[in-house]
Amino acid sequence: MKDVNILIDAGVNVKKSLELFGDMETYNETLETFLQEVEPKLKKLQEFKEIGDMANYAIQVHSLKSDARYFGFETLADIAYKHEMESKANNMYFVTNDFDELMKEAHKIINLVKKYMGREYKEEEIKVETKQKDKAILVVDDSNIIRSFIDKIFKNDYDVIIASDGKEALNILDNPDERARIKAILLDLNMPNVNGFEVLDFFREKDMFKKFPVSIITGVDDKESIAKAFKYPIVDMLTKPFNERDVKAILEKTLNSNI
Repeated sequence: MKDVNILIDAGVNVKKSLELFGDMETYNETLETFLQEVEPKLKKLQEFKEIGDMANYAIQVHSLKSDARYFGFETLADIAYKHEMESKANNMYFVTNDFDELMKEAHKIINLVKKYMGREYKEEEIKVETKQKDKAILVVDDSNIIRSFIDKIFKNDYDVIIASDGKEALNILDNPDERARIKAILLDLNMPNVNGFEVLDFFREKDMFKKFPVSIITGVDDKESIAKAFKYPIVDMLTKPFNERDVKAILEKTLNSNI
């Protein structure tokens, strides 16, 4: 017989759930269905997040939220609700930045249910602080939202070095240790202090484009500025808004470029 205290001790509101399911037998049977469906649902959420499909993301995360509420997984339900509201508002930056929290809680519940069901499950992993990575990318943008968004995408593969304007970026590149690790630069154009075009001018004057391949990520969309940017030996340009897959594609292109 399953020990319901495993769920209760973990904070699951079983009592509230039984108002819907009536008895533990029905609850357990339906929980089996949840276990079968939840991981494919999480996979779809990952896919929709990467392509920036917030409409379908909202549908999937709403379903996850509803399931969590039915079974008394209140923390998961609350997190999923936030994602539902933000994805309906087309806020893919929130979704990307907070996606790890949603996945962590979802997998915590999956492991809890497996334990309750007497299935094989994974104990929560202890995170070990990783060493500084050998490869880094430099992201130069005055928007904290964009910087955080890009950092979330690449932090597992690269050290993401952040600069809030061109002056800060050039100071970073003046550091021999940082300069040796930077393999690509994602540069905004419209920034305070030293803007993106001034950085490009500096790179051309110092013949730095072969050492540091540069792609532009910007909200500037007038034809004159775009044409001006392509007069420099940049790799490519991505205009906002963009999604995770777009950013991954332009970084890969930038890293593999031979200017």
